[in-house]
Amino acid sequence: MGTKTKSTKKSQNATKSRFDARIPMEQKERFEYAATIGGFRNLTDFIINTLQEKATLIIKEHDLILASKADKELFFNTILNPEKPNTSLKNAFKEYKKAVK
Repeated sequence: MGTKTKSTKKSQNATKSRFDARIPMEQKERFEYAATIGGFRNLTDFIINTLQEKATLIIKEHDLILASKADKELFFNTILNPEKPNTSLKNAFKEYKKAVK
């Protein structure tokens, strides 16, 4: 009942990817220490979690900058190329002029 066939195992592995990195032993020991005191099961869990958090932060900052650029372009385009006043605005201006006389 609980056995996996080769084809099932292959299909599960097909959705995953491997990441390898060579780092100095001192750096690995530091990461392992951080993983231990951080309560992670192992170094792999620590690295995956940390990279995921950092990637999410970088992407959010990038998207915020792009949104800021788009907002800036929209703002300055509106300032530099304003629409003509519509009837409501013209009437409001007339009312304002009457009120301040």
